[in-house]
Amino acid sequence: MTLIGPIGADVRQIGVSQAAMAEAIGVSHRAYHSYEKGKRGVPVEALVKMQCRYDIDVAWLLLGTKSIRAGHDFEALKHIESSLDKHLTDEGIKVKSEKRGAIVARWYQSHVEGREVTDDDVHTWIELVRE
Repeated sequence: MTLIGPIGADVRQIGVSQAAMAEAIGVSHRAYHSYEKGKRGVPVEALVKMQCRYDIDVAWLLLGTKSIRAGHDFEALKHIESSLDKHLTDEGIKVKSEKRGAIVARWYQSHVEGREVTDDDVHTWIELVRE
C-alpha cells in the first residue's frame, strides 16, 4: 500500500529518525526509507506499531484525512483485519503482508466513506493480490 499522508513529515514532527522508527517497528532502515519514498507498501503490522508507540495518525497516513475520531477508526480497522484474516484462513489463501495491507486499506477507506463492502468486493481484492 502506498501512503497518501506525509509519513516522513509526521515522523520528523515527533523527532524520530528513520533509523529509530525502523527499529521501533521491526523493519530494516532500508525498508523504512522505501516506505517514506512510496516505493514499498507498509505492512499493517508496522502501521499499528507506529500508532501504538508514537501515536501517529494511521488514518492520515492511509487516507490523507483526519475526518474521523481515532478511537472509532481503530475499532473498525481491527474488525476489518480480523474479518479478512478469518476469511483468508478459512479458505487457505495466502497473501503477502503488504498485499493484505492493501486490501485492509481499501476496505477501510470504503468504511470511512460510508460505502458498503460486499463479499464480492473482498473476493475481487483478494484475487487481485493472491500469490
